[in-house]
Amino acid sequence: LAAVIGGGRQQRSKGGGRGIHPATRTFQALRIAVNDELRVLTEALPAAIDCLAPGGRLAVISFHSLEDRLVKRAFLAAAGRPQDAEPIPFNVDPRTVPPPPVHGRIITRRPLSPGNEEQKDNPRSRSAKLRIFEKL
Repeated sequence: LAAVIGGGRQQRSKGGGRGIHPATRTFQALRIAVNDELRVLTEALPAAIDCLAPGGRLAVISFHSLEDRLVKRAFLAAAGRPQDAEPIPFNVDPRTVPPPPVHGRIITRRPLSPGNEEQKDNPRSRSAKLRIFEKL
């Protein structure tokens, strides 16, 4: 199946070394769909935040942009800054709309990524992103 998808070729990496096989993303998409990973993550993140004790921290490592986007949105919502909030209608005074609940704060303003040395020692880490949330 991999040979059919990729035609036996690999994409070159930025550093000129071996790249990823063209079928990698196809198999990744199949795995995500079969395991229903995005739905599970969407449900698990708020539950994990709720389980934290005050001062507790939740660290999440994501390995692709779909996961990272879900983690980012869950952390923003828990920090009282939801990205998908409905707009306030024109006939409603914005001062009367209660603010979203704040459960904590985001520790990592931007996700942390592995450095060059770590990527050299562990090539699979190249796409990893770490985000940290602290419950108030």
